[in-house]
Amino acid sequence: MTFKRKATPFAVLTVAALALTACAQSDRDEGTETTGTSDGGSSTFTFGAAGAPSVLDPFYATDGETFRVTRQMFEGLVGIKAGSAEVEPELAEKWEPDASGTNWTFTLRTGVKFQDGEPFNADAVCKNFERMFDQNDAGQVRGEYWANTFGAFKAKAADSLYKGCEAKDEKTVILSVTRPTSGFPTFLSLESLSMQSPKAMTAGKANEIAAQGEGFTFPAYATAPVGTGPYKLEKYDEANKTVTLVRNDEYWGEKAKNAKVVFKIIPDESTRRQELQAKSINGYDLPNPADWKGLESEGNKLEIRKPFNVFYVGLNPNKNPKLQDVKVRKAIYQAINREQLVKTQLPEGATVATQMMPDTVSGYNKSLEATKYDAAAAKAAITAAGGLTLNFAYPSEVSRPYMPNPQKLYQAMVTDLEAAGIKVTQSTKPWAGGYLDGVDAGAYDAFLLGWTGDYDAAANFVGTFFGNLAQNNFGLAKQTFGPTLAGDLAKADSIVDEAERTAAYEKLNQQIQEEYLPALAISHSPPALVVGDNVEGVVPSPLTAEEFSSVTVGGK
Repeated sequence: MTFKRKATPFAVLTVAALALTACAQSDRDEGTETTGTSDGGSSTFTFGAAGAPSVLDPFYATDGETFRVTRQMFEGLVGIKAGSAEVEPELAEKWEPDASGTNWTFTLRTGVKFQDGEPFNADAVCKNFERMFDQNDAGQVRGEYWANTFGAFKAKAADSLYKGCEAKDEKTVILSVTRPTSGFPTFLSLESLSMQSPKAMTAGKANEIAAQGEGFTFPAYATAPVGTGPYKLEKYDEANKTVTLVRNDEYWGEKAKNAKVVFKIIPDESTRRQELQAKSINGYDLPNPADWKGLESEGNKLEIRKPFNVFYVGLNPNKNPKLQDVKVRKAIYQAINREQLVKTQLPEGATVATQMMPDTVSGYNKSLEATKYDAAAAKAAITAAGGLTLNFAYPSEVSRPYMPNPQKLYQAMVTDLEAAGIKVTQSTKPWAGGYLDGVDAGAYDAFLLGWTGDYDAAANFVGTFFGNLAQNNFGLAKQTFGPTLAGDLAKADSIVDEAERTAAYEKLNQQIQEEYLPALAISHSPPALVVGDNVEGVVPSPLTAEEFSSVTVGGK
């Protein structure tokens, strides 16, 4: 398995892009040749999901449970090679920049249709980008991936990386950006930036999202989205907690090998295991590490992915002004016994984090040491600050790759915090039932969250967390260091030389940990998934981004 992919240095942008395209196109073409003659099987693959999707329009999503469903239905111009973090062509066969690195010509795959029969072409690509760019206030809050990659929406066009889209002909589109960046076009592989049917979006009023309390209401389109992928939505049965996808028989590529994929939402991990044992599901994600050996001894197949994540405590100074003081933030960090937490609550192979990204990503600072557990020092600092009460939140009804049991992790941390003299007010809501919205709305002083990388780049970790002052969960606009940090991250992202860019991110990681500390990096964990002995074709992904079109059950 190829796990690590370096960001493309600017100095070789054109060559690298063309070389990548040639190689990946060859791989894809081999599959395409069998496309028309490949008949799909008849099986149904039923997978136990740890949480409900928050919304089925991927543009407004940020969570893995939503993307687990939508990646089966949607595709982007750029894709990720199965089992790796490497980019490959998807709906675009190739791409290349001009000499300035700001105008990128994409050659689109032909013969592709959306699941509603509408053609995929250059005009559809531009309509997608214009739709994503032109969001109302609520859409700008929920369109986090656009904000984190392109920086701003149409309302603040001068601040946006996005400049425009031109359909040269049916299969040629030029996407223009305002400056060269290491992330473009790699980040077009993000699920949120997938291509969707313009006709369906217009009919379903896709952009009519609205804020409602701490959450949002979505238009009709968000319950019936239309992509180009190997599966299409049949039904999201919220009452029975299932999402059913059916094979897209008009798919341009190799047809899915099973007729249906059913996601059965089972938040409790022990219940997921019982359902696998009862064969009412064919597999599930995030089995309890304590059950790994037992699951294998029962004949199941356990796939352990390499850690490509970070689990952290987010701090919100907008909600609690005392969190503006770095001494208070450091005291909270010192109060948490992370060695013990990793040892007792996380799977074998988990490690204490020294920074907000895993050690496989370029820009990781190897010289940093983990902040040591020091309850006495933490207590003294909290006392000097006049005490501290935290409204500290965790999500219920979910397991995450970096956080297999949120409640147990939370309880262990609260015990440590209270021992250091910190008063904790507990808050919890279901993952997709208010928790994520509450974090985005700044409802909590502190919260548990994490991140599994979308691709191998520092910009996808620290750049995503801290690079956008208007779109972050850490109140950076109110921190004195916020503009400096965001500006320095933008500068690092724009450095042409790869070695210089890596050094810049290493320095920034040190500053984030030692000077700023806007969040507390806790750990990195190796997540697993498990399937029954009669399931074939699952390709585990370090990004936890498995596609299920290659799966068969019982050889059918």
